[in-house]
Amino acid sequence: MILGTIFLIILYLILKYVLAWITYFNNLDSRLGNSTWRWSYDYPVIGERDISDLDDKVFVRLRRKKNKVITLMYSIVFIMFVASMALLSKFLLFFLN
Repeated sequence: MILGTIFLIILYLILKYVLAWITYFNNLDSRLGNSTWRWSYDYPVIGERDISDLDDKVFVRLRRKKNKVITLMYSIVFIMFVASMALLSKFLLFFLN
């Protein structure tokens, strides 16, 4: 149980670090928005979606970096959920036996 708790604390600190990166990316360009939990999609362009960096290289590359960090954040949250369920089951087994 102690190692599980330490693991969750470490994951929480990593999550706070990743959230700080997302906030940093949001502050670099106003077109990214202020959302922490959603991927930033393409800003409106005439015609099809902007899938390459031909129109606005700086923004598209920044958006891709932010989307990678958000994917990392979601994976950390998922790992934290699984670890917390494992810790809860160990906790219940310890006190109910």
